Amino acid sequence: MKGPGIIRRNAPRFGGESARMLPQARIAGPMPWVIAIMIALTVMAAAAGLALSNVASNARAEIAGGITVQIVEGAPAARERQASRALTFLTGREDVVSVRRVPDAELAALLEPWLGEAAAGSEAVPTPALIDVRLSGPVTARRLQDLRSELVAEVPRARIDAQAGWLAPVFEAIRSLQVLAVGLVVLLAATSVAAVWLAARSALGSNRDTIEVIHHLGGSDGQIANIFQRSIGMDAALGGAAGLALGVGAVFVLGRQFGALGSGLVAGGALGLADWIAIGAVPVAGVVLAMLTARLTVIGALRRML
Repeated sequence: MKGPGIIRRNAPRFGGESARMLPQARIAGPMPWVIAIMIALTVMAAAAGLALSNVASNARAEIAGGITVQIVEGAPAARERQASRALTFLTGREDVVSVRRVPDAELAALLEPWLGEAAAGSEAVPTPALIDVRLSGPVTARRLQDLRSELVAEVPRARIDAQAGWLAPVFEAIRSLQVLAVGLVVLLAATSVAAVWLAARSALGSNRDTIEVIHHLGGSDGQIANIFQRSIGMDAALGGAAGLALGVGAVFVLGRQFGALGSGLVAGGALGLADWIAIGAVPVAGVVLAMLTARLTVIGALRRML
């Protein structure tokens, strides 16, 4: 914006009383509450995305190199002989870190919710012998195929599955939810920018005459923008603090609800120190974004207004 003349060396720095040109007080106006709602929703979306990332990372680390061997044999005696032979074969391999035969009682407990107590522990419903194996390094398709060929030659009724394959649909679902969480954060940030833009434009329109007077007195575009920037920055700080408190409270409540499920997979989503630092940075980023948006909006509008 080209002013009516060169700004005087001792031109006043407009602030203080001039900063009250916005059409409402900070707490009474809608802007802090709008920002509080946006920050609270952003905190919850960010916490959900970070928790899902932790769940996926811990699950991958837990099953890395893991395979399950099933001895599918109906006759109990033959099943036990082949299970013992499989244990001997796997224990003697250099690429095997650990081998564990899953106890029959543990298998019965796993099947009880589906088959009932009587059927789960009965020989009338034969269950395969399960062996939990941990290999050194990742389980590739070629490595799994080679091991399957060697084991079947020793134990004809053996079946091998990579544990990662069982959880592949779970990982896909988690990845989709992570994308959704990121999308929500971006959408909420865009909505906050739009709200600040509307508030700044509304304040400019309501105070056009005052702005013209300040400008003719020697105020520059930057000085006028500073008034709006400080005021909206205070609104954003108040709203950000309230939104952070609401969002963190909701995260704690939801965390307790999910923790009560007692699931190992859910427990792997606990937020760490780095996660809480990232969540705490959300309102700070919101304040910076609001102030930057306000400044750019005001300066751009002033260049067209005067």
